[in-house]
Amino acid sequence: MSTADTIRHTTAAEPARAATTTAGARMAALARAELALLGRNKATLFTALVLPAMLTFAMSSAVREMELKDTGLSVGTVLLPGALGYSLLFAVYSTLVGVFVVRREELVLKRLRTGELRDTEILAGASLPAVAIGLAQCVVLAVGCTLAMDIPAPRTVWLALAGVLLGVVTSCTLAAATAAFTRSAEGAQISVMPLMLVSMAGSGMVVPLDVMPESVASVCELLPLTPVIGLIRSGWTGGAGAGEIFGQLAVVVAWTLVSVFAVRRRFRWEPRR
Repeated sequence: MSTADTIRHTTAAEPARAATTTAGARMAALARAELALLGRNKATLFTALVLPAMLTFAMSSAVREMELKDTGLSVGTVLLPGALGYSLLFAVYSTLVGVFVVRREELVLKRLRTGELRDTEILAGASLPAVAIGLAQCVVLAVGCTLAMDIPAPRTVWLALAGVLLGVVTSCTLAAATAAFTRSAEGAQISVMPLMLVSMAGSGMVVPLDVMPESVASVCELLPLTPVIGLIRSGWTGGAGAGEIFGQLAVVVAWTLVSVFAVRRRFRWEPRR
């Protein structure tokens, strides 16, 4: 059964009841189809499920060599937010760029638009499996890092939760925006690299902004995932003031709005010619 057939069979199994379905039911049906397709893609599953943990372990030795005494940070409070950031990048952002581009090239998105599903429902329903995997992985990594590195419980839980949830929303909108400018499924493997490399290098996942030169840190503060990592880290350390928190929220909301605008203006529902 092809990708299009799988999704059509799942989302339109009961056409007689289509007129009475709710938006939630329609998105749930699409999400089930996407989850089945995602389970067949072993390379995507490996990238989403294994790479974040591998990168966290690989970076642990480098973090231990950093001078963190004057920053108020520990190895654990550097690695744990970075681990959650890796999950957002690989399990959510990278996965969704591939999903949106492949479904577009296979004419799945075009066919879905002929049914009851609205545009936002199509994008949201297709995102749900990756979002669920990303959130579950964040929980596993947070618990694993806490136990392995003896990290205390978060001092401000709501900040950590806000960081993760805002990170998920931002990653989804950035994925849709990236897909809008990606011509093919092969191109999706390249188009995700700029944001992923810049985020890993400058968003505090590996090197905290506290140890960067002030001029460099001021630029890195404006990157899409920097406020997300900052909010998560502040949730564990409790060291952020109200002004800093509002600044981080403003940056992440701004990037989300820019991504939504790009999607509304440039997202294509048919293959690019």
